[in-house]
Amino acid sequence: MNFPFYIAKRYALSFSKSTAINIITGIASLGIIVSAMALFVVMSVFSGLKEFSLSFSNSTDPDIKIEALKGKSITISPEQINQLEKSTNFVAYSKIVEERVFFSYDEKDQVAYLKGVDSFYADVTTFNEQLYAGSWLESETNQAIVGAGIMRKLSIGLLDFNNRLEVIAPKPKKGQISSEDDFKRATLIPIGVYSLNDEIDNKFVYCDIEIAQELLGFTSNQVTNIEFKINPNSNEEKAIAELKSIFKNQVLVKNRAQLNDSLYKMLNTENIAVYLIFTLVIIIALFNLIGALIMMIIDKKSNLKTLYNLGVEVKQLRGIFLFQGGLLTFFGGLIGLILGIFIVVIQQQFSLVMVNETLAYPVVFEVKNILIVLLTIYILGIIASLIASSTVSKKLVE
Repeated sequence: MNFPFYIAKRYALSFSKSTAINIITGIASLGIIVSAMALFVVMSVFSGLKEFSLSFSNSTDPDIKIEALKGKSITISPEQINQLEKSTNFVAYSKIVEERVFFSYDEKDQVAYLKGVDSFYADVTTFNEQLYAGSWLESETNQAIVGAGIMRKLSIGLLDFNNRLEVIAPKPKKGQISSEDDFKRATLIPIGVYSLNDEIDNKFVYCDIEIAQELLGFTSNQVTNIEFKINPNSNEEKAIAELKSIFKNQVLVKNRAQLNDSLYKMLNTENIAVYLIFTLVIIIALFNLIGALIMMIIDKKSNLKTLYNLGVEVKQLRGIFLFQGGLLTFFGGLIGLILGIFIVVIQQQFSLVMVNETLAYPVVFEVKNILIVLLTIYILGIIASLIASSTVSKKLVE
């Protein structure tokens, strides 16, 4: 057995004659345990909050979306449709016509986005499952799905045949709009309401794609974007490459992360900030480890002199306390991690902490968080042990 490790193990498992040193060592060990536990719990909570935040966009956003590289619309040829239908990279795709228009209902007005979707939209996203009232629209009808925010602002009633939701959009033309003849109008019957978050609830009104095409003066093969659901067995990069090939690099292709670029950046930045803050807490806690090891060095000074006189090198004496610090860090980090895992699993299974009466505080158990915590604790623990063990010098033991 390695000599410094053998001595370090004995020092770590035995109590010192000094009560003060035992207390300091205990405090250092407790600090490591609590720090490891806190870091894992906080990272698991943040993973849960991240998943919860993304769940709203995941229900509305497709796996891949293509839009015009230039202009506002894409014209799809029969050949391109044939290629898309033959592709094995996609489970389904949906043609979309989306534009900012003017809505009027019972003498109340609001500007929002009209989103015309085809019958395959429900196969691409799970948005139709987010309705909290009414039902999803049928193809080739003038039915509409409105957001809860728009519904409140316009005081819209579902299946209200006395008051129709009027959609107004300017006709495609050059020059200024000078009269009502420069606008096209359509009437919709709201049959369903969705509620996800304030931004989306105030943004979209869904209708059949043919109504949107007619209102905006589009042809039947003209759309603003196409949304895709990737085959689970396919590779995203391969699917994107195929789309660029089919549309001859004339479209802008975005995956789900790129569709929510600002949200992903914000969440990743917050994740790094939280990690750095708790890493700082661990560093502060490890000052106790440095202090405990230095006190141990002072307490064992006479033993170190004896070992030095017997021929043990200063490098090996330093190794004793390096290993001792490593052992305290290892077991402290391991115990803290086990406690953290226990807390996260208990919260997942029994929802002990609640945000409100129906929503449990979200936590997600991830293996990567275990690795991050272990690496952080052990690397910082070794650095702290190196700092403390460096106080063992030839002058000290002579």
